[in-house]
Amino acid sequence: MPSGWENFFIAEVGATAALSGLVIVAISINLARILSFPELPGRAAEAIVVLVGALILSSLVLIPQPTHVLGFEVFVIALAIWLVPVTVQIRTFQAARANGKTPVVSRALLSQITTLPFVIAGAAIMLGWESGFYWLAAGILLALVGGMLNRWVLLVEILR
Repeated sequence: MPSGWENFFIAEVGATAALSGLVIVAISINLARILSFPELPGRAAEAIVVLVGALILSSLVLIPQPTHVLGFEVFVIALAIWLVPVTVQIRTFQAARANGKTPVVSRALLSQITTLPFVIAGAAIMLGWESGFYWLAAGILLALVGGMLNRWVLLVEILR
């Protein structure tokens, strides 16, 4: 890992762990209400997967290991972080269309914006490109923003 990144990833481990906990609390507080909306359990799962994924990726970077191994680990985990929301959203969109509703495209866009930088980061780090760490940092910061937006929906907007 290029020097100077250690403090960033140490800070992000704490931040993603804290926000993951807040999302879990938001879900537990409004669980009955979340379960009454067909699209919200999937959204809750997406929020947890992306935030915990960012936590895992931040933690992996702090483990001393060869860069190409780190890149492979980041890439594989990033694919899982990307695939879970895509799968959930495909099911949610199919159910919405079957019920005559229009799927919410902004949710899919938010998911792609918060997960694709991880995939790019893994590929770049695996290839030995220093830019991969910038992509990883961008993904983590975007995951935090997406996590806050999802927490807001699951805690506040659900009550409207």
